[in-house]
Amino acid sequence: MKFAKLTFLIAGIYGLIVLVPMYFFEERTGRDYPPPITHPEYYYGFIGVCVAWQVMFLFLSRDPVRYRSLMIPSMVEKLSFVIPAIVLLALHRIPLMIFGVSMADLVLFVLFLIAYLKTANIPHEPHSSAVS
Repeated sequence: MKFAKLTFLIAGIYGLIVLVPMYFFEERTGRDYPPPITHPEYYYGFIGVCVAWQVMFLFLSRDPVRYRSLMIPSMVEKLSFVIPAIVLLALHRIPLMIFGVSMADLVLFVLFLIAYLKTANIPHEPHSSAVS
């Protein structure tokens, strides 16, 4: 269980460190990776959804056995960047650097899968809900 706790804690912290600064780089992103962003609602919406997932990883790190079922959508979240990046690179539609960045999500996917498998046979102790 320690592996799963550490994996999701690191994933959440890493994700927040990478994503939160993007809120301040809309113009630079458009300059560095033309064309300029023409639909900022998609840009900021994307960042917001991703930040929400990082917060979910932090919650998951607190009790991986209890929240084990959330590891499945967590793996889907990671593959939702990796698979398109592979396809887009093959079609020459993204720079190699963006593909390289997506490989961090591939590593996290593998770690999430390992955490999921390692927590399979750990009994879950439900929290008591004492009524006074």
